Amino acid sequence: MALAANLVIAVAKAVGGFLAGSPALLSEAAHSVADSLNEVFLLAALRRSRRPADRRHPFGYGKERFFWSLLAAVGIFVMGGCFSFFQGVEALRTGAEEKLGGYVAGLIVLGVALLAEGASLLRALHQVRRQGGAAAGMRDPALRTVVAEDGTAVLGVTLAMVGMVLHMVTGQVVWEACASLAIGVLLVYVAYRLGRESRDQLIGEAADPESSGRIHALLEAQPEIDSVEALFTMKTGLDSALVAARIDLVPGLDSERVEEVSVRIKRSIAHTVPEARQIFLDVTDRVAREAAESPAATGERGGA
Repeated sequence: MALAANLVIAVAKAVGGFLAGSPALLSEAAHSVADSLNEVFLLAALRRSRRPADRRHPFGYGKERFFWSLLAAVGIFVMGGCFSFFQGVEALRTGAEEKLGGYVAGLIVLGVALLAEGASLLRALHQVRRQGGAAAGMRDPALRTVVAEDGTAVLGVTLAMVGMVLHMVTGQVVWEACASLAIGVLLVYVAYRLGRESRDQLIGEAADPESSGRIHALLEAQPEIDSVEALFTMKTGLDSALVAARIDLVPGLDSERVEEVSVRIKRSIAHTVPEARQIFLDVTDRVAREAAESPAATGERGGA
């Protein structure tokens, strides 16, 4: 729905911008073109991230969503923000010829765009609610990007309309140039926030603290575990995570008993935290581990 709305609006804004000679409207046209390209990226992310794991990618393709969302953020920055800055600076440097008929047509285009972008934003917010509210729904990088794009589009169209009206009333192009610069600042900020979040997820973000806490509490509650030495988690997709735990078992367990305990613990973790798709347990003897890390073993401070 967002892609269809952006394609129609981009064409309408571009035509209106050229007819009116409006830098603010042309900035909004560039914004809509960037959004349309980003929707294509996000559709590719949704399709490619659903592919099952294979030998080359044993942990699956869930991080495809993070990669394509990062490209979408770059697209917003380059195609939207930079072009808006360019339009604003050019308007301040050379001025813009005011054409009343063209401006009226441009305002009509922006009014239609505001309705379409608002409808798309409401649809995206409804999807957020369906996926568990803001906390859960906004974890999806594709949905998060659509909400950010539509929210930015509504605010950007409003800024463009205000700039055009003030230009028509006062005859001063500075108002419309400032609107273009404000749209550029808004797009750069949104691109930075989206890019930073996608980067954190792409390079290996830990599972949320609540899930990690439940896993840690479950491990400590097992009677066969003497201590939990370390717990590592990493998101491998929107609804999948890798869990690796280094545990010290109580003395006296034979190999067959250790195997049974490990299987039971893995099943318990998978049941408690469904997104834990890959679970690895490293059974470590604390005494042996401390000896391996001693100066004599590592060669530190005069060790062997």
